[in-house]
Amino acid sequence: MILAFKLSDIVTVPFGWLLAVLYHTTNNYGVAIILFGILVQLILMPLTAKSKKSMMKTSRVTPLIQEIQRKYADDPQRQNQAMQELYRREGISMTGGCLWSFVPLLIMLPLYTVIRQPITYILMESAEVSQQIVNVIKEAAPNLFSGNSYYDQVVAAQAIPQFAAELKAAIPGISETVLQGINFNFCGIDLGLVPMFNVFSANWVWDWAHIGAWLIPVISAGSQVLQTYIMQKTNNSVVTNEKGLVDEETAKSSQQNQSMQMMMWMMPLMSLWIGFTVSAGLSVYWFIGGVVRMISDPIMTNHYRKIYDAEDAERLKQTLEAERIEAEKERIRAERRAANPDGITTNTSKKKLQKQQRDQEAAAREAAAREYAARKGVQVEVQEESVMSGIPSRPYCKGRNYDPDRYVSQPTEE
Repeated sequence: MILAFKLSDIVTVPFGWLLAVLYHTTNNYGVAIILFGILVQLILMPLTAKSKKSMMKTSRVTPLIQEIQRKYADDPQRQNQAMQELYRREGISMTGGCLWSFVPLLIMLPLYTVIRQPITYILMESAEVSQQIVNVIKEAAPNLFSGNSYYDQVVAAQAIPQFAAELKAAIPGISETVLQGINFNFCGIDLGLVPMFNVFSANWVWDWAHIGAWLIPVISAGSQVLQTYIMQKTNNSVVTNEKGLVDEETAKSSQQNQSMQMMMWMMPLMSLWIGFTVSAGLSVYWFIGGVVRMISDPIMTNHYRKIYDAEDAERLKQTLEAERIEAEKERIRAERRAANPDGITTNTSKKKLQKQQRDQEAAAREAAAREYAARKGVQVEVQEESVMSGIPSRPYCKGRNYDPDRYVSQPTEE
């Protein structure tokens, strides 16, 4: 428990201080939450960029992944090796995108603690003093609190000015800043209360305070649908084939696209359900975070797309050059086939050519000798060349075990 508390302090203490500074500067809880959501998203932007980069890298090689899956459908081990080789070659981390995506979710839980404990993190009181303030107000007005103790500080924080005298008597050292409490009103909506989902409930009142609180989680969930849709479109636009060309059909049928389709509705529905179980301030924070991500996502996509487009252009250039070389080779082969339709080829061995040249030179010398002898009136005797192997075209093919008397009849002894 101590370790978990210290780990949560890494997030709650600095972000709580940030929310406190924003509230005391603006003196408006709604404006402070909006600025807080923007600043938190800017702080998390490096993690978001890493996640976006990893997702885009994975999207780009989707056609190659599907090709590997089809090629080694019956060999999972070979398929896994080919996938690892592809990821290594493309510089893709198999878990990087998922891990970076989960970091903002892990930070969300401590941030939820900051928002639901405003006395501790905005008014900067210790946990013990905060609990004393809650106990004093709960004893003086128990009807203000619901059965959910998670929001006791939210209820107590806005009721502090009404019970300033009781708090001074119970906590002598309490500061005037704390006694001013926190005003959760924003545009006529109490951001400290939990929105009511059932508009047909007996406690429902058709006024702007209730309607506005009901609209906040609905708008937050709707913004998440729009954000997921934009992210899906931008990711599909970078899916390229082995030539570096955009492959829309593969992008639509990819596993990542199907996961995004599921998340487009599952995550907003989950956000909608949570929005009606937590204070409206947290839904405002989610909504502002979604708006910032909708703005930053296309910017990051365009940034990384320039890098990847340059890589795709180089890949397309290499592909076209390889196709040109292959086409030139095929053209030469076609010309050769047209010049020699019967497919008759001559022996171009170096030794054969040398032998043919020697034979031609010997024949030329012999012809010259005959012509000279004819002019002089001398009769030239033509001596036939003896062939040891008996094969005129292969005179020396005796072999290592050649025996000239092999087929000679041997005399038999009487």
